[in-house]
Amino acid sequence: MYFDDIKVGMKTEIAPAHIEKKKMIDFALDYDNIPLHTDEEYAKSTPFGKLLAPGVMSFLVVWAKYLEVDFFGEELLAGKSTKIEWHKPVFADDVLTASAEVTKAVQRNPKNGLVEITIEAYNQHGELVLTNVTEAIVKCRINS
Repeated sequence: MYFDDIKVGMKTEIAPAHIEKKKMIDFALDYDNIPLHTDEEYAKSTPFGKLLAPGVMSFLVVWAKYLEVDFFGEELLAGKSTKIEWHKPVFADDVLTASAEVTKAVQRNPKNGLVEITIEAYNQHGELVLTNVTEAIVKCRINS
């Protein structure tokens, strides 16, 4: 979608994302290898009582589902920034549902604009587990 067609307030629902235990542990072993994510015995001794999904992995499974309904498509020029805030822990077998909303759109020049997308993800208990704000540079429709 071209920048010209994007409006603040546009919203889309994102398909549910399942946190699979094996994928969660494999991700942690590769990218966030701490006992809270990889050692079940250790995790039992923490206030959480079980393994936590790595925060970035929790975001990425939601992001992958967002890309299935991506606002921008081929008109995306580049990502500019992303900020993830974690509100509650995510565990194996959690199912995260989310929505994405355009929260800002500013034309930068005649060729592109900056669009901010805010994603809120909830677990199966209806608890907000993470918020993401991503900025992207999107092509304008160039009129001749």
